[in-house]
Amino acid sequence: MATVHVVVRGTLKPDGSLELDSPPNLPAGPVEVVLRSLSLPTQSSEDWWQYLQRVRAELEAAGGPFRTEEAIDQERQDFRVGDERIEEMYRQIRGEGQNGTSDT
Repeated sequence: MATVHVVVRGTLKPDGSLELDSPPNLPAGPVEVVLRSLSLPTQSSEDWWQYLQRVRAELEAAGGPFRTEEAIDQERQDFRVGDERIEEMYRQIRGEGQNGTSDT
């Protein structure tokens, strides 16, 4: 008979009882229970700004790619040109000329 191995997480309560996070997918019958303590997640002492600074420093140290000021400015300009194109389309739909007056 094959041994079926299932891992189910749970919580050991102070009175010694065990609360499982989900029911194990096993048939009813004898089982062997092995308990292994899991470490609790540690609370970080850094706030969000310190976290961002640390991650940025780690990425820089690893040679991560970052955009240059010129690349950011070019992207902004591209967005502005796109906005102007959209506004021109709206003017054409409304039948307005280049100066914002009606063509009719």
